[in-house]
Order: sequence, then structure tokens, then C-alpha cells
Amino acid sequence: MIISANDVKTKGVSFFGKMLEKADELVINVRGKNKYVVLELERYNEFRQQELDLAHMKTMQDIKEGRYKVQTAAEHIKELMDEL
Repeated sequence: MIISANDVKTKGVSFFGKMLEKADELVINVRGKNKYVVLELERYNEFRQQELDLAHMKTMQDIKEGRYKVQTAAEHIKELMDEL
């Protein structure tokens, strides 16, 4: 459900609760552009956990396929500084 930033401004944060009873997520439209998403914290935490699970799976796949290197902390810092 899309709501305007003006609705949030005039009706306050309690407006989110009322609207989230009708929809799983709210998109806040600012000056004609969709800019923010509001979710209940439980739903956000589920998304975040899925994101972390996916990152872990990708990392394990990289390790399995040898896409990593071993280096000391000093070597890693030098590599990062050289890229700046």
C-alpha cells in the first residue's frame, strides 16, 4: 500500500499501525517518488534473517569453489589501502 509523506506528517506515526492492519507493508511516497518502506518489526526480522542466510550460503559456495585467499591482517589492510 502506498501512502504519502504528507499523510504521515499530518496523521502521525500511529497512522502506520492502522494502515499495517490492512497491508503487510507500506510504501511512503515523497514528492511523487516511492522512497521508504515500513514493515512490522517481526516481518523485517524475517527478511533480515533470509538475507543473512543467503549471504552465508553464497560464502560457503565461494569457499567450496576456492574463491578466497589466505592473508594476514596486515596484508589485507595493505591491499585495502592500496585500493584507496
